[in-house]
Amino acid sequence: MSAVKVAFDTGPLSGPRTGIGHAVEALHDALATRDDVELVDYLLSFRARSQQGVVRLPLPAALAHRAWRHGPRPRVDRWLADAEVVHGTNYVVPPSRLPRLVSVYDCWFLRNPDRASPAVRLAGEVLRAAVRSGAVVHTSSAATEHAVRELLPGAAVQTVHLGPLPLPPPAASSPIAELVGHPFLLSIGTLERRKNLPTLVKAFGRIAAEHTAARLVLAGESGDDITETRAAVDSLGPTMAARVLFTGRIGEPARSWLLHNAAVLAYPSLDEGFGFPLLDAMQAGTPVVASNAGSIPEVAGDAALLCDPLDSDALAAGLATALTDDAVRARLVAQGEQQWRRFSWTRCAEEMASLYVRLANGTGQDLR
Repeated sequence: MSAVKVAFDTGPLSGPRTGIGHAVEALHDALATRDDVELVDYLLSFRARSQQGVVRLPLPAALAHRAWRHGPRPRVDRWLADAEVVHGTNYVVPPSRLPRLVSVYDCWFLRNPDRASPAVRLAGEVLRAAVRSGAVVHTSSAATEHAVRELLPGAAVQTVHLGPLPLPPPAASSPIAELVGHPFLLSIGTLERRKNLPTLVKAFGRIAAEHTAARLVLAGESGDDITETRAAVDSLGPTMAARVLFTGRIGEPARSWLLHNAAVLAYPSLDEGFGFPLLDAMQAGTPVVASNAGSIPEVAGDAALLCDPLDSDALAAGLATALTDDAVRARLVAQGEQQWRRFSWTRCAEEMASLYVRLANGTGQDLR
Protein backbone atom coordinates (compact mmCIF):
# COMPACT_ATOMS: atom_id res chain seq x y z
CA MET A 1 0.00 0.00 0.00
CA SER A 2 1.34 3.44 -0.90
CA ALA A 3 2.02 5.99 1.81
CA VAL A 4 -0.73 8.49 2.61
CA LYS A 5 0.45 12.03 1.86
CA VAL A 6 -0.27 14.38 4.74
CA ALA A 7 0.07 18.16 4.61
CA PHE A 8 1.49 18.74 8.09
CA ASP A 9 1.52 22.17 9.78
CA THR A 10 5.03 22.91 11.06
CA GLY A 11 4.17 26.42 12.23
CA PRO A 12 4.59 25.50 15.94
CA LEU A 13 8.27 24.72 15.21
CA SER A 14 8.95 28.40 14.49
CA GLY A 15 10.03 30.83 17.20
CA PRO A 16 10.51 30.01 20.91
CA ARG A 17 9.51 26.41 21.49
CA THR A 18 6.33 25.88 23.50
CA GLY A 19 4.83 22.64 24.79
CA ILE A 20 2.80 22.39 21.59
CA GLY A 21 5.96 23.04 19.58
CA HIS A 22 7.75 20.18 21.35
CA ALA A 23 4.75 17.91 20.76
CA VAL A 24 4.55 18.74 17.05
CA GLU A 25 8.29 18.21 16.65
CA ALA A 26 8.20 14.83 18.39
CA LEU A 27 5.18 13.68 16.37
CA HIS A 28 6.77 14.88 13.13
CA ASP A 29 9.99 12.98 13.89
CA ALA A 30 8.07 9.80 14.76
CA LEU A 31 5.91 9.98 11.63
CA ALA A 32 8.96 10.61 9.45
CA THR A 33 10.30 7.15 10.31
CA ARG A 34 7.22 5.41 8.96
CA ASP A 35 6.78 3.96 5.47
CA ASP A 36 3.00 4.44 5.44
CA VAL A 37 3.06 8.25 5.84
CA GLU A 38 4.64 10.88 3.62
CA LEU A 39 4.71 14.34 5.18
CA VAL A 40 4.24 17.48 3.11
CA ASP A 41 5.28 20.20 5.56
CA TYR A 42 3.53 23.54 5.31
CA LEU A 43 3.66 26.86 7.15
CA LEU A 44 1.20 29.74 7.47
CA SER A 45 3.38 32.71 8.41
CA PHE A 46 5.19 35.50 6.61
CA ARG A 47 7.43 36.18 9.61
CA ALA A 48 8.63 32.67 10.49
CA ARG A 49 11.79 31.41 8.83
CA SER A 50 10.83 28.63 6.45
CA GLN A 51 13.03 25.54 6.24
CA GLN A 52 13.96 23.95 2.94
CA GLY A 53 11.17 21.75 1.62
CA VAL A 54 8.43 23.47 3.62
CA VAL A 55 5.51 24.88 1.62
CA ARG A 56 4.85 28.44 2.76
CA LEU A 57 1.20 29.32 2.20
CA PRO A 58 1.26 32.83 0.67
CA LEU A 59 -1.39 34.18 3.04
CA PRO A 60 -0.94 36.57 5.99
CA ALA A 61 -1.98 34.49 9.00
CA ALA A 62 -4.02 37.21 10.70
CA LEU A 63 -5.99 38.01 7.56
CA ALA A 64 -6.47 34.34 6.73
CA HIS A 65 -7.85 33.64 10.20
CA ARG A 66 -10.31 36.53 9.90
CA ALA A 67 -11.55 35.12 6.61
CA TRP A 68 -11.64 31.49 7.74
CA ARG A 69 -13.84 32.22 10.75
CA HIS A 70 -16.62 33.18 8.32
CA GLY A 71 -16.30 30.41 5.76
CA PRO A 72 -14.14 27.99 3.75
CA ARG A 73 -12.20 30.54 1.68
CA PRO A 74 -9.53 31.05 0.61
CA ARG A 75 -8.83 27.35 0.23
CA VAL A 76 -5.23 26.12 0.18
CA ASP A 77 -5.57 23.22 -2.26
CA ARG A 78 -3.53 24.87 -5.02
CA TRP A 79 -0.44 24.93 -2.78
CA LEU A 80 -0.94 21.43 -1.32
CA ALA A 81 -1.85 19.70 -4.55
CA ASP A 82 -0.11 16.39 -3.76
CA ALA A 83 -1.62 15.94 -0.31
CA GLU A 84 -4.44 13.56 0.58
CA VAL A 85 -5.06 14.87 4.13
CA VAL A 86 -4.40 18.23 5.78
CA HIS A 87 -3.36 18.22 9.46
CA GLY A 88 -3.49 21.53 11.31
CA THR A 89 -1.35 20.79 14.36
CA ASN A 90 -2.17 23.85 16.47
CA TYR A 91 -5.94 24.48 16.74
CA VAL A 92 -6.27 25.85 13.18
CA VAL A 93 -6.64 23.90 9.95
CA PRO A 94 -7.08 25.80 6.68
CA PRO A 95 -10.08 25.32 4.37
CA SER A 96 -9.57 22.63 1.76
CA ARG A 97 -11.53 20.14 -0.30
CA LEU A 98 -9.24 17.50 1.18
CA PRO A 99 -10.08 15.68 4.42
CA ARG A 100 -8.88 17.81 7.34
CA LEU A 101 -7.66 17.06 10.86
CA VAL A 102 -7.10 19.70 13.55
CA SER A 103 -5.28 19.08 16.83
CA VAL A 104 -6.88 20.53 19.97
CA TYR A 105 -4.86 20.25 23.17
CA ASP A 106 -7.17 21.86 25.72
CA CYS A 107 -10.48 23.71 25.71
CA TRP A 108 -9.70 26.40 28.29
CA PHE A 109 -10.05 29.19 25.74
CA LEU A 110 -13.38 27.80 24.51
CA ARG A 111 -14.79 27.70 28.04
CA ASN A 112 -13.27 31.05 29.01
CA PRO A 113 -13.21 33.27 25.90
CA ASP A 114 -13.33 36.41 28.04
CA ARG A 115 -10.00 35.40 29.61
CA ALA A 116 -8.26 34.63 26.31
CA SER A 117 -6.33 37.04 24.12
CA PRO A 118 -7.95 38.39 20.93
CA ALA A 119 -5.70 36.19 18.77
CA VAL A 120 -6.65 33.08 20.74
CA ARG A 121 -10.35 33.95 20.57
CA LEU A 122 -10.01 34.35 16.81
CA ALA A 123 -8.35 30.93 16.58
CA GLY A 124 -11.32 29.54 18.50
CA GLU A 125 -13.72 30.99 15.93
CA VAL A 126 -11.66 29.47 13.11
CA LEU A 127 -11.75 26.12 14.92
CA ARG A 128 -15.53 26.26 15.26
CA ALA A 129 -15.89 27.10 11.56
CA ALA A 130 -13.58 24.22 10.59
CA VAL A 131 -15.58 21.74 12.65
CA ARG A 132 -18.85 23.00 11.17
CA SER A 133 -17.42 22.43 7.69
CA GLY A 134 -16.39 18.84 8.47
CA ALA A 135 -12.88 18.93 9.95
CA VAL A 136 -12.10 16.03 12.29
CA VAL A 137 -10.61 16.88 15.70
CA HIS A 138 -7.60 15.14 17.20
CA THR A 139 -7.33 15.45 20.98
CA SER A 140 -4.39 14.41 23.14
CA SER A 141 -6.53 13.10 26.00
CA ALA A 142 -9.94 11.58 26.59
CA ALA A 143 -10.71 14.51 28.91
CA THR A 144 -10.23 16.96 26.05
CA GLU A 145 -12.26 14.73 23.72
CA HIS A 146 -15.13 14.90 26.20
CA ALA A 147 -14.81 18.70 26.37
CA VAL A 148 -14.73 19.01 22.55
CA ARG A 149 -17.87 16.91 22.20
CA GLU A 150 -19.57 19.14 24.76
CA LEU A 151 -18.37 22.51 23.40
CA LEU A 152 -18.38 21.68 19.67
CA PRO A 153 -21.55 19.60 19.27
CA GLY A 154 -21.48 17.20 16.38
CA ALA A 155 -17.68 17.21 16.07
CA ALA A 156 -15.95 14.06 14.84
CA VAL A 157 -13.22 13.44 17.42
CA GLN A 158 -10.39 10.93 17.96
CA THR A 159 -8.05 10.81 20.97
CA VAL A 160 -4.43 9.90 20.35
CA HIS A 161 -2.23 10.29 23.40
CA LEU A 162 1.12 12.03 23.05
CA GLY A 163 4.41 10.65 24.35
CA PRO A 164 6.96 11.83 26.92
CA LEU A 165 9.47 14.44 25.86
CA PRO A 166 13.15 13.53 26.23
CA LEU A 167 14.65 15.08 29.34
CA PRO A 168 18.14 16.46 28.58
CA PRO A 169 21.05 16.11 31.01
CA PRO A 170 20.69 18.68 33.80
CA ALA A 171 22.93 21.69 34.14
CA ALA A 172 26.03 21.06 36.22
CA SER A 173 24.92 23.44 38.96
CA SER A 174 21.86 25.28 40.18
CA PRO A 175 20.66 27.99 37.77
CA ILE A 176 19.42 29.93 40.81
CA ALA A 177 21.97 30.65 43.52
CA GLU A 178 19.28 31.18 46.18
CA LEU A 179 18.25 27.51 45.92
CA VAL A 180 21.53 26.08 47.15
CA GLY A 181 20.87 24.21 50.40
CA HIS A 182 17.07 24.65 50.24
CA PRO A 183 14.32 22.16 49.34
CA PHE A 184 12.01 23.70 46.77
CA LEU A 185 8.60 23.25 45.23
CA LEU A 186 8.65 23.69 41.47
CA SER A 187 6.06 24.97 39.01
CA ILE A 188 6.95 24.84 35.31
CA GLY A 189 5.02 26.64 32.61
CA THR A 190 4.07 30.05 31.30
CA LEU A 191 2.57 32.28 33.98
CA GLU A 192 -0.93 32.18 32.51
CA ARG A 193 -4.33 32.01 34.13
CA ARG A 194 -4.91 28.38 33.25
CA LYS A 195 -1.93 27.39 35.42
CA ASN A 196 -3.68 28.63 38.60
CA LEU A 197 -0.49 30.03 40.14
CA PRO A 198 -2.09 32.45 42.63
CA THR A 199 -3.71 29.43 44.30
CA LEU A 200 -0.33 27.71 44.40
CA VAL A 201 1.24 30.77 45.99
CA LYS A 202 -1.55 30.85 48.57
CA ALA A 203 -0.99 27.15 49.33
CA PHE A 204 2.73 27.77 49.75
CA GLY A 205 1.90 30.49 52.24
CA ARG A 206 -0.08 27.93 54.25
CA ILE A 207 2.98 25.70 54.76
CA ALA A 208 5.86 28.18 54.60
CA ALA A 209 5.88 28.99 58.33
CA GLU A 210 6.30 25.33 59.26
CA HIS A 211 8.76 24.53 56.47
CA THR A 212 11.09 27.46 56.92
CA ALA A 213 13.78 26.23 54.52
CA ALA A 214 11.38 25.58 51.62
CA ARG A 215 11.29 27.75 48.53
CA LEU A 216 8.75 28.03 45.70
CA VAL A 217 10.14 28.32 42.16
CA LEU A 218 7.88 29.60 39.38
CA ALA A 219 9.78 28.65 36.23
CA GLY A 220 8.38 30.09 33.04
CA GLU A 221 8.00 33.25 31.03
CA SER A 222 5.48 35.95 31.87
CA GLY A 223 1.95 35.41 30.64
CA ASP A 224 -1.51 36.81 31.22
CA ASP A 225 -1.46 35.97 34.94
CA ILE A 226 1.79 37.65 35.90
CA THR A 227 0.09 40.60 37.64
CA GLU A 228 -2.22 38.43 39.74
CA THR A 229 0.59 36.01 40.55
CA ARG A 230 2.90 38.78 41.76
CA ALA A 231 0.04 40.25 43.79
CA ALA A 232 -0.46 36.85 45.47
CA VAL A 233 3.25 36.71 46.27
CA ASP A 234 3.22 40.24 47.71
CA SER A 235 0.25 39.31 49.92
CA LEU A 236 2.45 36.77 51.72
CA GLY A 237 4.43 39.57 53.31
CA PRO A 238 8.05 40.51 52.60
CA THR A 239 9.70 37.61 54.45
CA MET A 240 7.71 34.83 52.80
CA ALA A 241 7.55 36.64 49.47
CA ALA A 242 11.34 36.59 49.31
CA ARG A 243 11.15 32.79 49.27
CA VAL A 244 9.16 32.76 46.00
CA LEU A 245 11.50 32.87 43.01
CA PHE A 246 10.59 33.79 39.42
CA THR A 247 12.99 32.45 36.79
CA GLY A 248 11.54 33.82 33.55
CA ARG A 249 12.19 31.71 30.43
CA ILE A 250 14.91 29.14 31.07
CA GLY A 251 16.96 26.86 28.85
CA GLU A 252 16.54 23.10 28.75
CA PRO A 253 19.60 22.18 30.89
CA ALA A 254 18.45 24.59 33.62
CA ARG A 255 14.90 23.27 33.38
CA SER A 256 16.21 19.72 33.68
CA TRP A 257 18.26 20.68 36.75
CA LEU A 258 15.18 22.12 38.41
CA LEU A 259 13.14 18.98 37.66
CA HIS A 260 15.85 16.64 38.96
CA ASN A 261 16.45 18.64 42.14
CA ALA A 262 12.97 19.80 43.12
CA ALA A 263 11.44 18.30 46.23
CA VAL A 264 8.00 18.36 44.58
CA LEU A 265 6.52 19.35 41.22
CA ALA A 266 3.37 21.43 41.83
CA TYR A 267 0.91 21.35 38.92
CA PRO A 268 -2.43 22.86 40.04
CA SER A 269 -3.77 23.77 36.58
CA LEU A 270 -7.41 24.62 35.99
CA ASP A 271 -7.26 22.67 32.73
CA GLU A 272 -4.71 20.67 30.74
CA GLY A 273 -4.88 18.90 27.42
CA PHE A 274 -2.00 16.57 28.25
CA GLY A 275 0.59 17.89 30.71
CA PHE A 276 4.21 17.24 29.72
CA PRO A 277 5.63 18.49 33.07
CA LEU A 278 3.89 15.56 34.78
CA LEU A 279 5.87 13.05 32.72
CA ASP A 280 9.01 15.22 32.95
CA ALA A 281 8.91 15.05 36.75
CA MET A 282 8.27 11.31 36.70
CA GLN A 283 11.31 10.81 34.45
CA ALA A 284 13.38 12.89 36.88
CA GLY A 285 12.18 10.91 39.91
CA THR A 286 10.36 13.87 41.45
CA PRO A 287 7.05 13.47 43.33
CA VAL A 288 4.04 15.26 41.84
CA VAL A 289 1.18 17.14 43.49
CA ALA A 290 -1.42 18.27 40.98
CA SER A 291 -5.02 19.25 40.42
CA ASN A 292 -7.69 16.81 39.34
CA ALA A 293 -8.68 18.97 36.35
CA GLY A 294 -8.67 18.21 32.64
CA SER A 295 -6.31 15.48 31.48
CA ILE A 296 -4.21 15.46 34.64
CA PRO A 297 -5.79 12.38 36.32
CA GLU A 298 -5.60 10.55 32.98
CA VAL A 299 -1.89 11.27 32.45
CA ALA A 300 -0.77 11.15 36.10
CA GLY A 301 -2.59 7.93 37.01
CA ASP A 302 -1.70 6.86 40.54
CA ALA A 303 1.66 8.64 40.39
CA ALA A 304 0.52 11.96 41.86
CA LEU A 305 -1.39 13.40 44.79
CA LEU A 306 -4.45 15.09 43.28
CA CYS A 307 -6.78 17.74 44.66
CA ASP A 308 -9.42 20.27 43.65
CA PRO A 309 -7.56 23.11 41.90
CA LEU A 310 -9.62 25.75 43.73
CA ASP A 311 -8.99 24.31 47.22
CA SER A 312 -5.78 25.94 48.43
CA ASP A 313 -5.97 24.09 51.77
CA ALA A 314 -6.09 20.70 50.04
CA LEU A 315 -3.25 21.75 47.77
CA ALA A 316 -1.21 22.87 50.78
CA ALA A 317 -1.85 19.54 52.52
CA GLY A 318 -0.73 17.61 49.46
CA LEU A 319 2.44 19.69 49.12
CA ALA A 320 3.29 19.21 52.80
CA THR A 321 2.78 15.44 52.55
CA ALA A 322 4.89 15.09 49.43
CA LEU A 323 7.56 17.30 50.98
CA THR A 324 7.93 15.38 54.25
CA ASP A 325 6.42 11.87 54.11
CA ASP A 326 9.22 9.58 52.90
CA ALA A 327 6.88 6.61 52.32
CA VAL A 328 4.54 8.67 50.14
CA ARG A 329 7.47 10.18 48.25
CA ALA A 330 8.92 6.74 47.54
CA ARG A 331 5.55 5.45 46.34
CA LEU A 332 5.00 8.40 44.02
CA VAL A 333 8.48 8.08 42.52
CA ALA A 334 8.10 4.32 41.95
CA GLN A 335 4.66 4.69 40.38
CA GLY A 336 5.87 7.62 38.33
CA GLU A 337 8.63 5.52 36.81
CA GLN A 338 6.01 3.05 35.60
CA GLN A 339 3.47 5.70 34.54
CA TRP A 340 5.57 7.79 32.17
CA ARG A 341 6.63 4.65 30.28
CA ARG A 342 3.00 3.96 29.39
CA PHE A 343 3.19 6.79 26.84
CA SER A 344 5.12 6.44 23.59
CA TRP A 345 5.71 8.53 20.48
CA THR A 346 5.99 5.33 18.46
CA ARG A 347 2.47 4.36 19.47
CA CYS A 348 1.28 7.94 18.96
CA ALA A 349 2.63 7.95 15.39
CA GLU A 350 1.08 4.53 14.69
CA GLU A 351 -2.35 5.68 15.83
CA MET A 352 -2.04 8.97 13.93
CA ALA A 353 -1.06 7.10 10.76
CA SER A 354 -4.15 4.93 11.14
CA LEU A 355 -6.27 8.06 11.56
CA TYR A 356 -4.76 9.62 8.43
CA VAL A 357 -5.65 6.51 6.44
CA ARG A 358 -9.24 6.64 7.69
CA LEU A 359 -9.50 10.27 6.66
CA ALA A 360 -7.99 9.61 3.24
CA ASN A 361 -10.43 6.73 2.76
CA GLY A 362 -13.40 8.93 3.68
CA THR A 363 -14.31 7.18 6.94
CA GLY A 364 -13.24 9.91 9.37
CA GLN A 365 -16.78 11.16 9.89
CA ASP A 366 -17.60 7.83 11.56
CA LEU A 367 -15.91 9.34 14.64
CA ARG A 368 -18.94 11.49 15.42
